[in-house]
Amino acid sequence: MHVLLLASAFNSLTQRVHAELRDHGHSVAVELALPDRPLAEAVRRHAPDLVLAPMLRTAIPEEVWSAHPCLIVHPGPVGDRGPSSLDWAVQEGRTRWGVTVLQAEAEMDAGPVWATAECAVPAVGKSDLYRGEIADAALEAVLLAVERFASGTYVPRPQHAGLARPALRQEGRRIDWETDGTERVLRVLRAADSRPGVRDELLGADWYLHGGHPEDRLRGRPGDLLATRAGALCRATADGAVWIPELRAVHGPGQPPHPRLPAVLALGDRLPPLREHPVPPQAGPGRRTWSDIGYREEGQAGFLSFSFPSGAMDTGRCRRLLEAYRTALSRPTSVLVLGGGRDFFSNGIHLGVIEAADDPAAESWDNINAMDDLVEAVLTTTDRLVVAALGGNAAAGGAMLALAADEVWCRSGVVLSPHYRLMGLYGSEYWTYTLPARVGEAAAARLTQDALPLSAAAALGLGLSDRTLACPPEAFAGETARLAARLAALPATPARIAAKKARRERDEARRPLASYRADELALMKRTFDDPHAPYHALRRAFVRKEPARETPPHLTRRTAPAPAGVTGPAVQDSASPAGPC
Repeated sequence: MHVLLLASAFNSLTQRVHAELRDHGHSVAVELALPDRPLAEAVRRHAPDLVLAPMLRTAIPEEVWSAHPCLIVHPGPVGDRGPSSLDWAVQEGRTRWGVTVLQAEAEMDAGPVWATAECAVPAVGKSDLYRGEIADAALEAVLLAVERFASGTYVPRPQHAGLARPALRQEGRRIDWETDGTERVLRVLRAADSRPGVRDELLGADWYLHGGHPEDRLRGRPGDLLATRAGALCRATADGAVWIPELRAVHGPGQPPHPRLPAVLALGDRLPPLREHPVPPQAGPGRRTWSDIGYREEGQAGFLSFSFPSGAMDTGRCRRLLEAYRTALSRPTSVLVLGGGRDFFSNGIHLGVIEAADDPAAESWDNINAMDDLVEAVLTTTDRLVVAALGGNAAAGGAMLALAADEVWCRSGVVLSPHYRLMGLYGSEYWTYTLPARVGEAAAARLTQDALPLSAAAALGLGLSDRTLACPPEAFAGETARLAARLAALPATPARIAAKKARRERDEARRPLASYRADELALMKRTFDDPHAPYHALRRAFVRKEPARETPPHLTRRTAPAPAGVTGPAVQDSASPAGPC
């Protein structure tokens, strides 16, 4: 079938639905629901067999749903209605939730049900949950609904009752630091972690607080700031404390939103002197505290975990991770696993920090060089095997960081976006060395030019990854540890390490790594230093959430069904020549 995706944005769930529908043999196109862009006309132009809305903040017009079969993905169980379904579930501390695929009708979320799926709700932020358990349930329900629709025989079940919840607004998210305990504060922060944030007063100004993690040792007067750690703030609650990684300044009427920034950076000179409180070396797995980088060992396997909000790696984060990586290399292990967490692996350079810098061009340059230093360290590790374990999505330089490893393991729900073109960048992180080596020159050119998302299954089929782990997000770390321990114990592992070292020496003799970096960075610097380069406007629009004026052409094109489970290129671009991404 040809499926048209209607969406308010090409967000993580829409990307995953796009990729997996192609894997299942359907052609797919996308149309964004934008102001002053009549949807009915766009839908008629696409002539779809089915319209599917994975993430839509506005109602589908009657002239569309009365003329075309339209299915809506609602992030709530049958009977749940309203625009803040997931926010309410997290803030109320639900332990089970679900996703419903229903038919569009005049009343929002009240149409007949085509499919539904349940999922667990672990104690994580809403955005992490949305990309994890909710996305898994959504794909289960979407694929079943599409199959039922294609059969032509299934009759959707009507809804006879429902609970319409109002939008969860800031007054319902308010934190009373004098009386609210840690658990309520965490639920409120997690229910708003990425969007919209929790509005609060701090140090004489209004901010949106983003993200929340418990702290079990530090204490103070409720509401006071107690310490900093890796750019985050620790703030006392009525009975404990929480870590808040990011802040966003409140913008005035008619102004674009400010970027989310590491909390310490956002406060700047407002922040009083506070103790930098690193995680104690003896901190065990039972501690309730927060750190964005950690290391542990199990036998001959080392695990260097990292988790940065939105997967964004600014200059400081890159340098701290590189320092941790070098420390991990001093340990007597034969396998080193990077990542292994449940959310984003990495999305590359931190566009928000760059946008907020006094000199965005200089910060862009510093950030990309810090990323390159980290990737170079991985590429030149020849005394052990390195595994990139992707429990969550990876894009741009973050995807290339993963490709620097000897093996790439992906959870089955991961979406990969190995390209830079949509941000107006050529890209670096040694992608011109690693990507063609993985998939070949032609496929590398196609991936970077098409700029379409890849499912974990498609990545495996193309050779971008080496293993897919079909497990829930919560189980990924344990599965990774089991497989890494087995890899370290294999009799063939020492021979693989020796062969790896010899291969790196041959590659270096053929063409030094430094020359790949120099060529990539020459093009990047030219872009950074040109104030009229599209990168600057694209970065600003992305960070400040400027609404799109039209659906990007690469999304409106009908994409071919994937042959043999491998996502294919856009139909019109299947023979596109190579070019800069």
